[in-house]
Amino acid sequence: MAAAVCELFPDVKLDIGPATDDGFYYDFDMPHRLVPDDFAAIEAKMAEIVKANHPFERFEMSRGEAEAMLKSAGQTYKLERLADIPEGEAVSFYRSGAFTDLCRGPHLATTGDLKAFKITSIAGSYFRGDENNVMLQRLYGIVAESQEEINAIVERIEEAKKRDHRRLGPELGLFSMSDAVGPGLVLWHPKGARVRTAIEDYWRREHFRAGYEMVFTPHIGRATLWETSGHLGFYKENMYSPMDIDGQDYFVKPMNCPFHIEIYKSQMRSYRDLPLRWAELGTVYRYEKSGVLHGLLRVRGFTQDDAHIFCTPETIVEEVKYTVEFALRILRRFGFKDIAAYLSTRPEKAVGEQSRWDQATESLESALKAEGIPYQVDEGGGAFYGPKIDLKIKDAIGREWQLGTIQFDFNEPERFDISYVGADGLQHRPYMVHRALLGSIERFFGILVEHYAGAFPAWLAPEQVRVIPITDDQLPAAEKLAAQFRGDDVRVSVDSHADKLGAKIRRAQADRIPYMLVIGKREAEAGTVSVRTRSDGDKGTMEVAAFMEVFRESLKE
Repeated sequence: MAAAVCELFPDVKLDIGPATDDGFYYDFDMPHRLVPDDFAAIEAKMAEIVKANHPFERFEMSRGEAEAMLKSAGQTYKLERLADIPEGEAVSFYRSGAFTDLCRGPHLATTGDLKAFKITSIAGSYFRGDENNVMLQRLYGIVAESQEEINAIVERIEEAKKRDHRRLGPELGLFSMSDAVGPGLVLWHPKGARVRTAIEDYWRREHFRAGYEMVFTPHIGRATLWETSGHLGFYKENMYSPMDIDGQDYFVKPMNCPFHIEIYKSQMRSYRDLPLRWAELGTVYRYEKSGVLHGLLRVRGFTQDDAHIFCTPETIVEEVKYTVEFALRILRRFGFKDIAAYLSTRPEKAVGEQSRWDQATESLESALKAEGIPYQVDEGGGAFYGPKIDLKIKDAIGREWQLGTIQFDFNEPERFDISYVGADGLQHRPYMVHRALLGSIERFFGILVEHYAGAFPAWLAPEQVRVIPITDDQLPAAEKLAAQFRGDDVRVSVDSHADKLGAKIRRAQADRIPYMLVIGKREAEAGTVSVRTRSDGDKGTMEVAAFMEVFRESLKE
């Protein structure tokens, strides 16, 4: 694709062109402004290059030779990328026909090996994702073994566009963002807040049932706290500037864990007290570059469904099994059945005793085996402070999302010097596990919107029932019924517009309301309702009590 663009348009400067999970892209800086009308010409040129069956030839240069060649070609972005290659690592190029590119590779043998491809979209992208840099043009494409596969991928892309939470959220009155407030900061509207409340109520209820306790922590903390935790040393670029309070620096929190550790340290702990399972829906703030912000999926202020578990070496195996089982049960309740895991093990540079790493890793792996979920091992891919499990789900159209994380931490307990008194009367270091199930409420909500295409199941729907009077004469009966439902904790509204019945039903369908209860003269007199559902249409006339039985049963789905 890059070769085709360079042949068709003058003065093209190249940045990067990586493969992605669902295709590939290339970033260009060029005088010509690419538009969808250009796609056909680029694809035709790509087809010529494929037909020519050019081999992909790899060759290496010294750093000095590569720099001279790129300077001569005016490829300033490639020069910057060249500087990113560590000293001692090979500087490799690939040649294909008349096109040469700085590239790590590998590639297919020849261009003729490419069977089917399509350019899908164009977007702006800041160089290195930094809004202070120049805006490049990012051209996206897909590749497959056959045209049939390409057609299927295009169909999925179109379906994904229909489900895009950035479109459905404002359209359904769930949330918005405002330039006046700032990028990456979410405004939850009443309907979105209803769904969020349903998520959080379920989350809290299940945590209490599972033996967790809730904690609440401040939004800011002194600089000394973040120095002890290491955030000011390793994470400062993602933290907001400090505020001066009584002559001391305070930072808004990027994470909740240091506060939970301070709660642990507030008193002496015994092995008899452990395990301690503390959970918090804690709002944190992290600086993300404007170029990487993406609806609810990448924001600057978000609420983590955090938990921290403190336990002894003797109980860690069972505790991890319990945590994995709990995480899977929560995710399945939200309709995610296809769940896999990634186990990341000790990297070359790590803190903590090898025996603890071994026990922690074995506990994570045995928990995954006990639950029978598929997993892959990322050898050496763990953080320096502990191994972890990442839980990934597939949504309704097959896209994979990372949600839950179960992360050991051998660093923070040392930095904060936390301990418990063992059965031998001596001080011991507890195991500490970070655990998030949903990741963040904002991101999880965005994923849910796309998974259900805005048509939430009844138990999550912001509006579960809409009462629709046929005329204003039935409005009092509709309002009375709605009041009765609210008393039974049903999320209900009344359509009091002066529209005809058909228009009201179409509006309810567009709003993705699970149940529509139509009240005409006959229903008002008999105390019945004519029931329609979002998925099946007309279900006939029912007594209100009979409908409530059907409704209550649907909340279990």
